[in-house]
Amino acid sequence: MAGKKTTEKPHASIGILGGTGLYEIDGIKNTREVRVRTPFGEPSDPYVIGTLEGWRVAFLARHGKGHRLLPAEVNYRANIFGFKKLGVERIISVNSVGSLREDIRPRDIVLADQFFDRTRRPNTFFGQGIVAHVSFGQPVCPELVKVLYETAVGQGMRAHRGGTYISIDGPAFSSKAESLAYRSWGADVIGMTSATEARLCREAEICYATLSLATDYDVWHETEEPVTVELILQNLSQNIGNAKTVIKKALAALGGEGVRACDCGSSLRNTIVTDPAAIPAATRRKLGILVDKYLR
Repeated sequence: MAGKKTTEKPHASIGILGGTGLYEIDGIKNTREVRVRTPFGEPSDPYVIGTLEGWRVAFLARHGKGHRLLPAEVNYRANIFGFKKLGVERIISVNSVGSLREDIRPRDIVLADQFFDRTRRPNTFFGQGIVAHVSFGQPVCPELVKVLYETAVGQGMRAHRGGTYISIDGPAFSSKAESLAYRSWGADVIGMTSATEARLCREAEICYATLSLATDYDVWHETEEPVTVELILQNLSQNIGNAKTVIKKALAALGGEGVRACDCGSSLRNTIVTDPAAIPAATRRKLGILVDKYLR
């Protein structure tokens, strides 16, 4: 997806976050690569901006071109902040997961609606003199999940609406004892990325949903092959094609830019508890794109 140079200010309303195996989206037209500066450092890669199914979209490879970044090395704050600077209102994330349930088979699609975060990485934009506490009881956008799920089912794919995604730092896969424990806690799938993105999108008032592509049964299953990179890549070859189809078809069912039936676009309202007069000027400038409309 080689981009062209232009002086036009970059803008997109749909963000696509590609995970393992998804490093580009076929069919994006009139593309250009854009590097976005953020107060949290460099995003994983340049954003590829173009037009897909009539929408201005921005695609970002979560792990960078060539898959250079471990899940714990990804600069999630820079990635999401960069999407915000580009004007993105909705993010569709794609990631590979292990199944912790018998009925979620390898190559199924799961649209998780809850997260259990066991990672130890930065997962908030706030701090340094400003405190906010967003609601995270409903971590994903119900409107976006509904559209993606109905699109997948309409295309004849095995899809599961809802479920709990447990997120670990990795890069090693779970031990069998850990995998069995996660199952006993009620987790449905296991991955290494989405919980962090979901929290940051909520703070950035961006709709978020993730297409979790099941590749294996982790290591808990007694009769199935345990998770390996080889197994993941083998099952992803079909899954990635399904994810691309779902994304393209789903765009036609979404409301237009600025038209959202959900509450994601106001999730910061009444969450900032710091006295505006006490917020350091540097912090105010740093987070202006997020907080200015609530601090006037």
